[in-house]
Order: sequence, then C-alpha cells, then structure tokens
Amino acid sequence: MTAPDGLETRHDSEVDDLIQYEVVDGICVIRLNRPERLNAILPRMGRDYAAALRAADADPQVRVVVVTGNGRGFCAGADLSILAEGSDALDDFVRAQSSDDLPTIAMELSCPVVMAVNGAAAGIGMVLALAGDVRFASPTARFISAFSRLGLTAEYGVAWLLQRQVGAARAYEILLSGRPVSAQEAAQIGLVHQIADDPFEAAMAWARDVADNCSPMSLSVIKAQLVAAGREDFATHLPTSLNHMSESFRWPDLTEALTAKITRRAVSFPDRPRGGD
Repeated sequence: MTAPDGLETRHDSEVDDLIQYEVVDGICVIRLNRPERLNAILPRMGRDYAAALRAADADPQVRVVVVTGNGRGFCAGADLSILAEGSDALDDFVRAQSSDDLPTIAMELSCPVVMAVNGAAAGIGMVLALAGDVRFASPTARFISAFSRLGLTAEYGVAWLLQRQVGAARAYEILLSGRPVSAQEAAQIGLVHQIADDPFEAAMAWARDVADNCSPMSLSVIKAQLVAAGREDFATHLPTSLNHMSESFRWPDLTEALTAKITRRAVSFPDRPRGGD
C-alpha cells in the first residue's frame, strides 16, 4: 500500500506503517495497525490517521472511506506507556496537534466515513468511532469512555458527539459513569447502525452500494447539511436547504441519474471535485 502525502515514514518495527491506506474502486480503506497493542494510539499515529483522512478527501476518485482496526481490537485508546510518562508526554496529544490533526476531522470530510468497529473502542478510540458517519460493530465490540475512571475529562469533544448520537440523558449516564457499552446496547440506543459478525465486510458492502449508486456531489452537500443541522435552528437551516435544491437541479448528476433510469443502465456519476470543493 502506498502511503499518501503527509504520512510520516520510518523503518522502526514498532512504529512503521501504523496507518495503512488503500484505495480500491472508489473506496478508501484506512486501517489502524498496532494489532499487538489493540491499535492503541501514539501521538504520531494520530497525526498519520488525520493525514490519511485528508488524503482521501483530496482524492476526487474516493467516494467512501472505511476505517477499521487490524487484529482483534478497533482502538484501545491512548497507549498506556504514554499515559504513564506524565503530563508533559501527554501534552503531545494536544499541543503538538493542529485542528487538522484531531480525530474528529472525519466529520469534516466531504465523503461518508464508515467505521467498522471490530473490537474495543476505548477513550480516543471511542471518539474515532463516534466521528464517523455510520458504524458497524462486531458482537464483541465495546464502547468505553472511562475518562471519569482515569481522572480525565471528556476528551476531543466526545460530550458533544455522544449527545448527538444517543441523546442527552444517555450521554450523561455513559460519560459520568465511564462504564462500557456493549455492541448490543449500542445498537439499541442508536450508537451503531448494525451488529455484524464481520463488521468490515458489512461496512464494505454499505460502502460499495453508496460508491456505485450515489452522487458524490450529493453526498458531499448532504453530509455538510447534516453537520450544519446540528448547529442551526430550522428557520436558519431551511433557506440554505432550498438554495442547495436549486443548485442541484443544474448539476450534471441529475441528468445522469434520470438518463440511467430511462435507459435501464447503471448510473455513472462524475467524480467529486477535489477536496469536495
């Protein structure tokens, strides 16, 4: 797999290829790659993950991004060896990062980001999962905040993210208690879209359907509309929605979709502009 621009490269067996990146048939697959540590995050690994997301967003041929972890875990959180080094080492997770390096930049991509949660998603790993647009989970997956049990706070905006997914009452209870949420409970409260024995294959099936049948321009604008809707009241949101409607009537995508239906052929939408512009 060829690393996109922006990912650091080293030849240390402990840190080489911490993030794997591959694009096939319009789907970018990003894998967290420290299986022996349940994909626990090192500061550089977090920056490489963000760089991989930015590279996918800059590639007009990428229509959907799928994120998963190698091995039996999705992401066990920040590496405990870093936690044990004290506050100066931990500051590297915050002060060495720009806003473009945060795990939540998945929300800002102009294409859908699908999370295949194949095991524990703890701490920052839970944030990574929540920042995706759609989540598939294995039956053994668990979502673990645990911040209150470690003497930490709700990191990387997880209090905002979790409330949007499950509502305020459930978010309060989960974050204040720091207890794990099973895959079954996560599905019940709307935290995951589906439980699947193979969450990666389920995520890929969803991604293939979207990549093959949905307009990249539509996906880009709809995702931006969904993000904006969380910050706006309806009176503010509605006029913008109507403006987008008028613009979409003039896109070539609508003509292509109608022509494909009339001629009974597969649709072939144009690629998304670079970076969603």
